[in-house]
Formats: sequence, structure tokens, C-alpha cells
Amino acid sequence: MKDKLKVGLIGGTGLVGQRLVSLLDNHPWFQIEAIAASEHSAGKSYAEAVEGRWKLKTAIPEDIKFLTVHNASDVREFSEHVDFVFCAVDMKKEETKVLEEKYAQTETPVISCNSANRLVADVPMVIPEINPEHIQIIEQQRKRLGTKNGFIAVKPNCSIQSYVPPIHALMEFKPKEILACTYQAISGAGKNFEEWPEMVDNVIPFIGGEEEKSENEPLKIWGIIKNNAIVHTSDPVITTQCIRVPVTDGHLAAVFVSFEKKPTKETIIDLWNNFQGRPQILGLPSAPKPFLKYFTEDNRPQTKLDRDFGNGMGVTMGRLREDKIYDYKFVCLSHNVLRGAAGGAVLIAELLKAEGYLQGK
Repeated sequence: MKDKLKVGLIGGTGLVGQRLVSLLDNHPWFQIEAIAASEHSAGKSYAEAVEGRWKLKTAIPEDIKFLTVHNASDVREFSEHVDFVFCAVDMKKEETKVLEEKYAQTETPVISCNSANRLVADVPMVIPEINPEHIQIIEQQRKRLGTKNGFIAVKPNCSIQSYVPPIHALMEFKPKEILACTYQAISGAGKNFEEWPEMVDNVIPFIGGEEEKSENEPLKIWGIIKNNAIVHTSDPVITTQCIRVPVTDGHLAAVFVSFEKKPTKETIIDLWNNFQGRPQILGLPSAPKPFLKYFTEDNRPQTKLDRDFGNGMGVTMGRLREDKIYDYKFVCLSHNVLRGAAGGAVLIAELLKAEGYLQGK
């Protein structure tokens, strides 16, 4: 397809970068044109750069193996090859923030998998089914950056992708208080069991910075654009605990919620099973149909069985019941590397293209 947009991957050798390579293979709208990584990988073929650390079960696509890896710090040179970039670097937050702005200022849009720009007031942090209207802030961001086409959009933290969508489907009942305990896979740390043997037969009740992200990022997603900034909502109040568990992929959450207007259980399930957002309406290539699914079985969703629902882009729920303290409690599950990282970033790019924010240079 000659009119595919040319994609650059910054940080293309890490786990999320590898997933992006896999997801973009034969994508109907996008084609990987160039890959950048650290100075250590620069100059090598992609196959050489990931030798011994390719973590996916599928093989490296043939047309990617022999791409020469660029140095990610050569911003202007790399930008000349591509229409937009995905950024999934492993750098300090301030360094990442500066790097992403440099790429945007070359008139190269950046879809980021990193946290550095998530809470910047004019950077849209998007779950496409929930707050697609936030991409309108890009016009204000371009004024700040002094660009015509360049901008930064980010995906939110993987820990919130399991419980925010099912809560969002119930927003008409005005959720007031949310307690979420997330049980997070080791791939969320970019690792597997071979690299992290300490996780075998183990649970670690702490993930650095995760609870702060899990409690604060939804408030921006549910916020509104006001005075040229995305203003966080003040409610619902959210408290979380984030726990690392010995699972390869998939973040499970146990959620408790109270509402201003308490819905019936039947209403909740019906809203979940029939919910669709902008990606489903537009028929975006990566949009799962359905987005949400409720299991009636007492022992579902299960991480191993259900993390790949909707090609890993859907969210599943189960065990909805009334609670003695909160109105309801339930469990939910999302794939942290697909919906929560690489796949979520691709869906954002599809939304941006469909809405006219991505185009060829």
C-alpha cells in the first residue's frame, strides 16, 4: 500500500518496541521505515541489536531484520526518514521529556509509551474509547512548541487500563469512591522469568511509582479541556495498591466502587456488554469488538485464559456483586503489553490518523 504512513520506532529494541514491530507488521495504514535505539545499538542491523533478547514467540518480520538501527539522539537525521514516531525509550524521565519535545519540534508527531509527558497540561493522555476529545488540545500544544504539525500524545499507565474502562461505562451514575488492587505481570517491568528468577513463586507488594500513577492518571483522563489545558477532575476519589505477581502478561484488578446513584447489577452488565467508543464507531484496525465483556462464570476472567481477548485489546470483567462497604465489587483484566502499552499506542495513532492529526510529510 503505497500511501501508508512511514513510522519510526524510538526505543525499538526493548520489549514494548518489539511488540510495536510485531503489531505494525502488515498494518493497513502504517509501515515501519526506521528504528532508533541507544548509541550501543546504533549501526547494527535490527536482528543484531536484539540478538539474545528477542522476547516474543513470533519471529522478527523479514523486512525489519536488516534495517540499520539509528542513534535515537540524532533527532533531526532520524526524523527525515519518517512521518511520525512511536517512542518507547528506557531513559530518565526528564531526558525522555526533552527527547520527545525535540522530535515534535522537527514537525514529527510523537506517540509516546513513556510517562514523561503524561501530566503535561497540553499533552493528551488517551484511552481512545474513553477520552478521544482530548486530542483537540494538540492545537494548543503546537502553539507552545512552535510547530505546525509536530506534537506529543501519550498512552496512560498500563495499571489503569483494566479498571478505568469498566468504570467509565458507568459514569452516568457518578462513581464517588474507587478502591483498586492491581495484580501486575512481570512484563510490566520489561522482564521475563529468565531475567527475573526472583519472581518465580513470589509476590512483591510494591511497584515503584505505580500507585501514584494509578490514582492520579484517571483524573486527567476524566478531566475536561478548559483555558487551553486539560484540567483534572476532582472526583471520583481513587485509592490503589499495586502488586507484582508471577505472571508473564496481564494485569488483573480487584475493584470496589460506590456511586452517587446506585445502578442495578443488571444495568451494569448491560452497559458493559454494549459499550463502544470512538474506535469502534470509526472501525479502527486495532479496535476490539466488543471492547468490554462480562463473564458470568465465578472463576473468570483468568489471566492465562482471557488476557488475549480482542487480540489483547479488550477488557474483561467478572464476579460483580454487592459489597458491605462499597456499592459493588468486581474483578477485571487487561493485557498490559498490548492494550496497556504497544497496542494502546497503535490505537491512539489510528485515532489520530482518522481524525486528521497524522499525515505524510
